[in-house]
Amino acid sequence: MNAIVPNRLAFGLVAAVLASSIDVSAYAQDASPWSHDDHSAVRLLAGSRSGAVLLGGVAIQLQPGWKTYWRTPGDSGVPPHFDFAKSDNVEAVTILWPAPKQFPDGAGGTSLGYKNQVVLPLRIVVKNSDKPVVLRAAISYAVCDKLCIPVEASAELPFISVASTEDSALAAALDTVPKPANVGDPNPLTIRDVRRDGKSGVVVDIVAPDNDVHLFVEGPTPDWALPVPKEIHSSVPGVKRFSFELEGLPSGARADGAALKFTLVGGNRAYEFNTNLD
Repeated sequence: MNAIVPNRLAFGLVAAVLASSIDVSAYAQDASPWSHDDHSAVRLLAGSRSGAVLLGGVAIQLQPGWKTYWRTPGDSGVPPHFDFAKSDNVEAVTILWPAPKQFPDGAGGTSLGYKNQVVLPLRIVVKNSDKPVVLRAAISYAVCDKLCIPVEASAELPFISVASTEDSALAAALDTVPKPANVGDPNPLTIRDVRRDGKSGVVVDIVAPDNDVHLFVEGPTPDWALPVPKEIHSSVPGVKRFSFELEGLPSGARADGAALKFTLVGGNRAYEFNTNLD
């Protein structure tokens, strides 16, 4: 028996199907297609379209055993580079870096970066919030196992969704970005003191609730290649002590008064401290 559907109901069904198709299409564009190489994949994520400052992300997936690098790679490695210059209606893009992990670099040193997968949140300032926004990225990064392989990728993504399906993933990624803090803050995990030790050494005292603590340091510009601080013996109860040498400074740079950035990671907490070296 064939069912006869009234025209008005038929038109309603067609409209519902079309509306559903439009929604699916919009949701599908909350993430760009994956750009694959032999050992990794990368894509862009778009948060909800609201106002002149948008939240996006760069998602990177890595095959088991492979890794990629933080903005400062540690004793060896290649930091990733992102170029958003060909985007439409975008004034500026700031990369917000999740706290890195540390791992042996295979040459006796320590590298800093990510394994398995990571989402780097992006803070995107729009030129005109009433006009379309398209984010375009040229991405250069390295993936490493026993050898390092350079990767070049590109991705493009419009920001169109009022309520993006990627909002929860981007919010989770933001939670992994170190929070700003000041030396001496009364947090359970904090830097208590930073001081010079002789002519070329620096000592950092840390208060931490557990033993799984890591400290990273950066100079005032990317061409500073300071070593990864190492934990040393502390005679003060409840205080962990790290030290590093003022090595890897660019030619002509002076350590006195230099603006240093420390990233302190312990358990599920991470903080970022900016201080000037006395």
